[in-house]
Amino acid sequence: MRRPIIDPNQSYSFRDYFEMNVPIDELLAYFGYTRQVESCVLRKSTTDLTYFAGLKGQLESYLRIADLTTESTRREVLVAPILLNLGVFLQTKIQMEYPLHVTHQLKGKVDYFLRRNGNLLIIEAKHDDMTRGFTQLAVELIAFDQWLDADDKPLYGIITMGDAWRFAILDRVTKQICQDIHLYRVPDDVEELLRILIAILES
Repeated sequence: MRRPIIDPNQSYSFRDYFEMNVPIDELLAYFGYTRQVESCVLRKSTTDLTYFAGLKGQLESYLRIADLTTESTRREVLVAPILLNLGVFLQTKIQMEYPLHVTHQLKGKVDYFLRRNGNLLIIEAKHDDMTRGFTQLAVELIAFDQWLDADDKPLYGIITMGDAWRFAILDRVTKQICQDIHLYRVPDDVEELLRILIAILES
């Protein structure tokens, strides 16, 4: 009999799934979920973005002076400014290092967590390795799916290295995670990125 991909009796944190480097589809199957890599359907808001007019230039200035060699500096320089401006614009709270404990295998801290109008968005920031980072993000989405009350609204997530952002959508009905094939570059694609983020939280 084949051994399970992880020990069902062992305790794991979200970070552990990044470190263990296991095949993501086998890991998701262990929890009862599947993954599809495709062009995810992401609506874009048509709202006036005048409020964010100086953000791209601000991020470009940060890149000229900051050394982005660690995960924490990338979060502070490229991720936090976008999310903080978004939070102020939408008047919604941003939870940072949000602790979540669902089971002994679904627990840990989420880098950023936003919730508005019943819509949920989580962001996991990594210094490098988007592939293993996406595995951790997927497990975090599963944890929120099991933690929240039953609903048919999808859950949205992002894995980012600061200058590159990739979306994930968890369909709570089919238990399938869409891994978007597209990458959004910061600061070049910041306006398009903001329109997607606003649409997610306003829908």
